[in-house]
Amino acid sequence: MSETALTIADLRKVFITRKGAVVEAIAGVSMTVGHGEVVAILGPSGCGKSSLLRILAGLDDDYAGIIDWTLEHAHPSAGRLRAATVFQVDSTLPWMTVEKNLLLGLSGLRLPADVAEARLRDNLALVGLAGFRRAFPHELSGGMRQRVAIARALATDPLLLLMDEPLAALDAQTRLVMQQELVGIWQRTRSTVVYVTHDIGEAIALADRVVVMTSRPGRIKAILDVGVGRDRDVMALRRTAGFRDLEAELWALVSAEVGHSLAGEARDG
Repeated sequence: MSETALTIADLRKVFITRKGAVVEAIAGVSMTVGHGEVVAILGPSGCGKSSLLRILAGLDDDYAGIIDWTLEHAHPSAGRLRAATVFQVDSTLPWMTVEKNLLLGLSGLRLPADVAEARLRDNLALVGLAGFRRAFPHELSGGMRQRVAIARALATDPLLLLMDEPLAALDAQTRLVMQQELVGIWQRTRSTVVYVTHDIGEAIALADRVVVMTSRPGRIKAILDVGVGRDRDVMALRRTAGFRDLEAELWALVSAEVGHSLAGEARDG
């Protein structure tokens, strides 16, 4: 990493419930994300992971703290999005072909037709769907539909790619295959990624660093380096002693927070 892409300083998020109760979702989160780095975020349900992604995606501007898009100051942003998101649920529009789903993602950028076509062609080839541009989502498998969503996000050339448990709905075999495909895509595109997951093994397999958040209010409990290059083989990595040791360390950190979260819910109940 030669540049910092994003700096988050003392980020705080508070919700007001329908009953008027104040709920602090995120409390004083500070971290940096390097250009071309993949950062995975782990933590118990309700710790603020998705709230953080919504803020970074620009879907929620009601927060305190500083988000400094450092890389945006150094690189032109015309023709690209600040952030693009791939969600857990299938976000392809069923009445549109693969081609039109991607072009819809590009529509707000007002690109020349030849540039939009080049991005469409290149990103469908990148995710292995070059032959499916006129197919409808119902003609594709779940894994293929997620690749459409990934291609649509990448086609916007985002400064930051946000992924909110994008593989959670897939079966175990497809999920492992998609993990390796994501590694290959990110190696070729040098994407800067913030990746939310509940799967510890997936976090290690994909990320350069793993951030563990505490139970609500979400704070950063630990940041661990994976220490493996971008050219990794996911299945080979999973067989190493280093993977198992890191998985055990992360499990100890996360499980303690899950326990705190369950205890808090029991008190609130």
